[in-house]
Amino acid sequence: QVQLEESGGGLVQTGGSLRLSCAVSGGSARGYGMAWFRQAPGKEREFVAAIKASSGYPAYSGSVKGRFTFSRDNAKNTGLLQMASLKPEDTAVYYCALGRPISSSMASQAAYTYWGQGTQVTVSS
Repeated sequence: QVQLEESGGGLVQTGGSLRLSCAVSGGSARGYGMAWFRQAPGKEREFVAAIKASSGYPAYSGSVKGRFTFSRDNAKNTGLLQMASLKPEDTAVYYCALGRPISSSMASQAAYTYWGQGTQVTVSS
């Protein structure tokens, strides 16, 4: 059974940086698209970034593009989300996910089969 575990969350001041890691166990991440979503208190879970299995090029939501960088290392079965210039509105629980989305569904939660438990990111003003 594939399992995902996020780490690296924490408390940071506005303008600061954090690096989130997603470790995949119980199977290979190769062949799967990998994505990050986040859920702020009282809000719906939203798409952050994704990389398809067939492409090394990440896609980002407009709210994080230019500030977040998503990379994956299939050999190490990990994904990294480097977050910079953090804002209070980035405060959320961040989730890693694996699935086989097509290009038009990369931002859709329904396209992802496996999910981690999430890691809290809090950005203070």
